[in-house]
Amino acid sequence: MNTPAWDPHQYLRFADERTRPLHDLLARVPALPREPAPTVLDIGCGPGNSTAVLRERWPQARITGIDNSAEMLATARSTGEPTADYLLADATDHDPADAEPDLIASNATLQWIDGHLGLLPRWAAALKPGGVIAFQVPGNFDSPSHTTLAELRRSPRWRDTLGDTVRAGVHDPADYLRALADTGCTPDVWETTYSTLLTGPDPVLEWVKGTALRPVLTRLTDPADRNAFLDQYGALLREAYPAGPHGTVFPFRRIFAVGVKQG
Repeated sequence: MNTPAWDPHQYLRFADERTRPLHDLLARVPALPREPAPTVLDIGCGPGNSTAVLRERWPQARITGIDNSAEMLATARSTGEPTADYLLADATDHDPADAEPDLIASNATLQWIDGHLGLLPRWAAALKPGGVIAFQVPGNFDSPSHTTLAELRRSPRWRDTLGDTVRAGVHDPADYLRALADTGCTPDVWETTYSTLLTGPDPVLEWVKGTALRPVLTRLTDPADRNAFLDQYGALLREAYPAGPHGTVFPFRRIFAVGVKQG
C-alpha cells in the first residue's frame, strides 16, 4: 500500500474526539526523569493536536514532533504547537537514540505500521532510565466502519483498484503488554470504548474520511469513481450506524499502553 495522502482539515474536524484518548493516556504517565523540562518525542504527530496536549502537560519540555506527511507538519507548525520542533521522517526508519528522550509518545499512529511491535525495543533502548513509552491505537477493526469498508474494497467493482489498500492493523492488549515487558519496561495496558455522539449528515463517513478512508481516497483520483465509492460506503454506514434523535452514536474502542523503563 502506498503512503496515503493526508488532509489536516478533515482530520481536525473531530479534533476534540480524536485528542481525548491522548489526555487519558497521559494521565497514566508518571513523573519523567528530567521533570519539569523533559525531552519528549511525539511520533506520528500529525497536524500537531497531540503535540499541543504534550505542551500543556510539560510546558518547559523540549518537544519534537515527527511525521512522514509534509501537509500534516505544515499545519502543526502553523496552528498545532508552533513552539515545538518538527521533523519530516518515517517512524519505521527514525532512530530516537540521539535525542535521549524521557518520553516517546505516539497517538493513533502505530496501526499504520506493519510489524510495529518491532519498534518497541528500539524505543525502549533510546529512553533514559525511568523514561516512558506511551501510545494508544484504535481497536475498532472489527467494527462495521471497518468491516464494511473491507468488504466493499474486495467487491467485484473495486477489488482491482482497491484490493491492496489495507491498513496494517493492531494487536490484542496482551500482546502489547508482553512486548513492553520484553523490552525491560514495566507495562500498564488497558482498553476503553468511547460512545461518541456525532452530528450532521453522514457523520461516520466524515469521521473515517480523516483516517481509515485515506488510502482509498488517495487511490481514487477520478472524481466519478471517488463519488461512486463514497455513495456506496455512505449507504452502508447509515445502515450500520442509524441516526437517532440526538445524533449518531459511534462506539470507538481504544487500546492504551504505557511502559516505564527500569534502571
